[in-house]
Amino acid sequence: MPSLIDIRRRIRSVRSTQQITKAMKMVSAAKLRRAQDRVLAARPYAGLIRDLLSSVATRLPQSDGPLHPLLDRRPENNILLLLLTGDKGLAGAFNTNLIKASQSFLADHPAQRVELELVGRKGRDFYRRRTVPISGEHIGVFAKVDYATGKGIARNAIERFTAGDVDAVYLIFNEFKSVMSQKLEVVRVLPLAAPEASAHPVDYIWEEPPVELLANLLPRYVEMQVYHAMLESAAAEHAARMTAMDAATTNAGEMIEKLTLFMNRVRQASITREIIEVVSGAAAT
Repeated sequence: MPSLIDIRRRIRSVRSTQQITKAMKMVSAAKLRRAQDRVLAARPYAGLIRDLLSSVATRLPQSDGPLHPLLDRRPENNILLLLLTGDKGLAGAFNTNLIKASQSFLADHPAQRVELELVGRKGRDFYRRRTVPISGEHIGVFAKVDYATGKGIARNAIERFTAGDVDAVYLIFNEFKSVMSQKLEVVRVLPLAAPEASAHPVDYIWEEPPVELLANLLPRYVEMQVYHAMLESAAAEHAARMTAMDAATTNAGEMIEKLTLFMNRVRQASITREIIEVVSGAAAT
């Protein structure tokens, strides 16, 4: 049976851990608030680009082939997979689920050559010890997500797709739903699906021909997809970490209660044993 000193030392250790997890929960809550505001602010812009593409689609001339290189569908022999993971751990199953999804993607495409573009330290650390080809890595970008970073990643994917180096580009990330839930998404970024005409199109007045507008909007739409996915992933990571730290704080409190109860039982048993020894000694004399 452990001594009272050992139990008290363990209680102090668990209480220190509880203070750390509680502080991390508060930090994640503050970061989540800002990240959530950025996600909600970006969603209308992403929806507006989709509406503009639908409006332009109603004015496009009929064509048998693709009207833009980003709409060119071809056999997917070479695939670029953008994997968005976190830079830090202690976020529950957030990073594990993303890595498992990427492994499932690789298993589902055994005949294709799949290259990974790793955004986030956890994905980089996992795959750098594997034999999967890595085309690039981006570390520390989630500390402050900016449009320039997302644009650079998207532009690189666009250039490789239009040059024919890759036949398709996919994106794996966690979409922020609420503090308690995130949705794992596997999205095909390129080739883009041909924009469909909206059932209720807005009557815009265009200064440029529809084909030129499409050429300008499609790259911007891809950039926005990558940037928006980074915002969603950052918010989802903060939510997952806040939930994990809240659970860890609660578990630490429960462990402290159990250890305190056990310590009291050990102390009571020690007192009872001492009393028995005193009484036995007095009876013997």
